[in-house]
Amino acid sequence: MSTQYLLDNSAWARLWYPALPEERRAELATAITERRMHACLPFMLEAGYSARSTDDYAGIRRTLGSLPFAAIEHPTEERAVELQGELVQTGHHRLPPVDVLIAAIAEHHGLTVLHVDKDFDVIRDRTSARISTEWLAPPTSFS
Repeated sequence: MSTQYLLDNSAWARLWYPALPEERRAELATAITERRMHACLPFMLEAGYSARSTDDYAGIRRTLGSLPFAAIEHPTEERAVELQGELVQTGHHRLPPVDVLIAAIAEHHGLTVLHVDKDFDVIRDRTSARISTEWLAPPTSFS
């Protein structure tokens, strides 16, 4: 079975970065074409926040609106609060709340978080979250 992804803005912003190997770009383009790349509300809000104009925002909405959508449901909300509580116990509660919510959404829908953000690995490793995370490319690729 092929990986089903939940996009994080950190990956989205670098999806077509020139340093990303062509093979990886092709792999991700296939995931998008096969509808294995998902969006969610917190990610869409972050992507929209980075828009530079009305036209840019419209393009972002159009592009992200074509992706399958992983909705936030009440159990996901409760799980995000629970994960944040677990992060408090390990001294990592200052992680961005959006990242905690995205992790809870990924867990609820059984999706792998595609990111360029070590916070998702912290959530995976320091909480009971049953999530898979995948770096878009090694962190040093974007230095």
